Amino acid sequence: MTETSRNPGAQQTKGKVIITCAVTGAIHTPTMSPYLPITPDQIASEAIAAAESGAAILHLHARDPQTGKPDQTPEAFARFLPRIKQATNAAINITTGGSPHMKVEERVRPAAEFKPEVASLNMGSINFGLYHLVDKYETFKFDWERPHLEATRDLVFRNSFKDIEYILATCYDNGTRFEFECYDIAHLYNLSHFADRGLVKPPFFVQSVFGLLGGIGTHPEDVAHMKRTADRLFGDQFRWSVLGAGASQLRIAAQSAALGGNIRIGLEDSLWAGKGKLAKSNAEQVVLARKIIEGLGMEVATPDEAREILSLKGGDKVAF
Repeated sequence: MTETSRNPGAQQTKGKVIITCAVTGAIHTPTMSPYLPITPDQIASEAIAAAESGAAILHLHARDPQTGKPDQTPEAFARFLPRIKQATNAAINITTGGSPHMKVEERVRPAAEFKPEVASLNMGSINFGLYHLVDKYETFKFDWERPHLEATRDLVFRNSFKDIEYILATCYDNGTRFEFECYDIAHLYNLSHFADRGLVKPPFFVQSVFGLLGGIGTHPEDVAHMKRTADRLFGDQFRWSVLGAGASQLRIAAQSAALGGNIRIGLEDSLWAGKGKLAKSNAEQVVLARKIIEGLGMEVATPDEAREILSLKGGDKVAF
């Protein structure tokens, strides 16, 4: 049975590309860009503008509004989630990755409380190197930034099988579906393991992550290998998206779209809008991604089309 026959709306969404915008994240620090949103108002405004520019999904982290330090308390998310929901139809994706410095019990709290349509889920432990960024800056605006980066020289971003099971057990019954973040080929096999155990259900939203130190690289063959492996493991039971870190963002986005995949962009993943040019907003990056998609003769998926493609529960079933 084909995917179209299982899903009567599949034909209408064929050729539609989902843009996810990751608005602020927990990797970049305020010193790196004056355009990185850190306050609730900035995060909300950036998210709304990204949705207006074509992002169907908004992937959200929170930060301390005074210092920009990652903040994974539900209270921090509550300062902007209702405003974004009221102003857009975009599907909200809450991080369970938080920061590599946090324990899983802390990381999962916002998604557990707010029951979003989507939550990110890292599919394996990795060395998560940010320490090499320290040498690019002589001074930092805030005291937490340098230690945050330097500590990753000896840091494993823990996402054990037990951690993954904990997040699934905490969130799955809420109707939340997952953006399965795969930083390496092995993470696809980890996802296959959980699928074989019946703990996750298709369609799997696979977010392949390229270019972070400790994960798979950014060569076109790396991207193709990820896609081939996912095709072999999951057949027509997954929806593929890519995240290119840093300068690779738009190049990898173009390759994904050309291969029939979806795109994630945003200031969490890259601060750039071209060689040596800082992006002044998330919306600027969304517009660049949209030009790639439309230049290839495809269309950008609306939020409701993204919900259909990914079998999401709908924005009226969240808890914010």
